[in-house]
Amino acid sequence: MNLAQHLDREGIKVPKETVFKLEQFASLLHTWNQIHNLTGAKTIETIYDNIIDALYPVTFICTPDSLLDVGTGAGFPGMVLGIFYNKVETVLCEPLNKRASFLKFLTVELALPHVSVAKMRVEKLRHTPFGMITSRAVTDTRLLLDLTRELSDTTTQYLFYKGGQVFQELEAARHQLNYAIVSRDKRNYLWIKA
Repeated sequence: MNLAQHLDREGIKVPKETVFKLEQFASLLHTWNQIHNLTGAKTIETIYDNIIDALYPVTFICTPDSLLDVGTGAGFPGMVLGIFYNKVETVLCEPLNKRASFLKFLTVELALPHVSVAKMRVEKLRHTPFGMITSRAVTDTRLLLDLTRELSDTTTQYLFYKGGQVFQELEAARHQLNYAIVSRDKRNYLWIKA
């Protein structure tokens, strides 16, 4: 099954030119991963599964005016969202050299002038508040909110890609949060609204 068929099956509407760029991303990641071990996704099919996981929230969130992804790794979800939101300023915050180098290569190779890579830990990043902050498999919810406090304001939304631990994290966060949890397979998408 090709990527377009996967997207159709999930009800994710993606323009053809964007599907093409996502397929390029998958191919490049597959090639680089064989040498640099960037992710546990070792096959094109597994990379497609990760692309679907990254994109699924576009079925229920609003398009942000700017996006920060914390701990982008090999590109999930930040690079995938940056490819999808082709007119939204996207900052990928990734402290590890080999992953940041790969992400920078992608911004050139895939012609993504609206995507930039910050090779640093998020607490060192200085930027005006973002419209949306995303993260997958970085740390718990409370710490993510604390680490990004200076990069957000009252209009910032958060989208955290979580597993089953999200419910305990929300109890521990002790914040008055306006949130929704959307579940798909084993993924819980924690959407914290402004």
